[in-house]
Amino acid sequence: MSHHDILVRGAGAVGLAAALSLSRQGLDVALLGSLAEPDTPDVRAYALNAGAVALLRQLRVWDAIPADARTAVREMHVEGDAPGAALDFSAWSQSLAELAWIVDAAELERALRAAVRFAPHVTPVTAEVPAALQVLAEGKDSATRERFGVRMPRHGYGQRAIAGRLTSDQRHEGLARQWFRSPDILALLPLDRPAFDGRAGHGLALVWSLPAARADELMALSDADFTIALMDASAGAAGALTLAGPRAAWPLALAQAEAMAGPGWVLVGDAAHVVHPLAGQGLNLGFGDVAELASVLAAREPWRALGDPRLLARYARNRRLPVLAMAGMTDALLQLFASPQPLVRELRNRGLTLVNHLPPLKRLLAANALGR
Repeated sequence: MSHHDILVRGAGAVGLAAALSLSRQGLDVALLGSLAEPDTPDVRAYALNAGAVALLRQLRVWDAIPADARTAVREMHVEGDAPGAALDFSAWSQSLAELAWIVDAAELERALRAAVRFAPHVTPVTAEVPAALQVLAEGKDSATRERFGVRMPRHGYGQRAIAGRLTSDQRHEGLARQWFRSPDILALLPLDRPAFDGRAGHGLALVWSLPAARADELMALSDADFTIALMDASAGAAGALTLAGPRAAWPLALAQAEAMAGPGWVLVGDAAHVVHPLAGQGLNLGFGDVAELASVLAAREPWRALGDPRLLARYARNRRLPVLAMAGMTDALLQLFASPQPLVRELRNRGLTLVNHLPPLKRLLAANALGR
């Protein structure tokens, strides 16, 4: 049995990116995970920040994603649950070409899989092989993480997220809309796939976080009745909406592995941390893990082994603060906007309005979220 430098466990977006990134250093990478096309359609969409896009460009994957499967966000409008409580961001005010990109999850992973197939230093394997370093990218239910004795306490939010694709009779013009209120958080994100009646600019990606019981009720509705509920929740602000495919739902939680690295292994992506999707930062954190791991390994001393625990501790130390900060921010926002208490409701809505009138604070918040 051949020995490899790296064994990447998991062939999702983070695992594929890790295999590609590490192989570019000339390391011999084995990838354990299926490269086959999924049997069921993936209706998820990712919000990618500048750091994530930069990584994909470096891996020569970004331009392989179809143009209609990635849409630039030029503006963002966030509403509270009181009249006039709103927060607006624009790429212009940030001196940027775009705030973020909304990307079709299936097309992103398809492009990553294609790149892996042509990567000269990546070998797909169907069983565990010896390697100096194992990169665990198996997702939040990683069995290998448990085998290494790493606990990952999970706090369930009692919520489920509903994802789907929509078309509107109005053009989105690169505007992402979010409604933060008790007890749900709704996002309608510009994504031109599929085009509405053959015209670009009318597609939207839906991410709707709700209490689990209410989410189950909505998932049980017919498409027509679900659309009525969605139109009521969005008050028609994004135009007349039509479902353009199936819906998917999954439970939401906050989780953080008690260790991100050890002798001969590291955790990346959802195997290391899970956050609420309200800020769209889950995959960005995973790609941040990949970029930092590649940087640490590239800068290692010539005499130091890939699996050296002191080397891998650098990676864990460098990722600790960014991950904890994002997890804390998303959790705090959820707790703030989920509270039904009248005083909390008043304070959060006043806070939105206040921040909207303080450009320096808005720029700081945007810079943190956009990974700049």
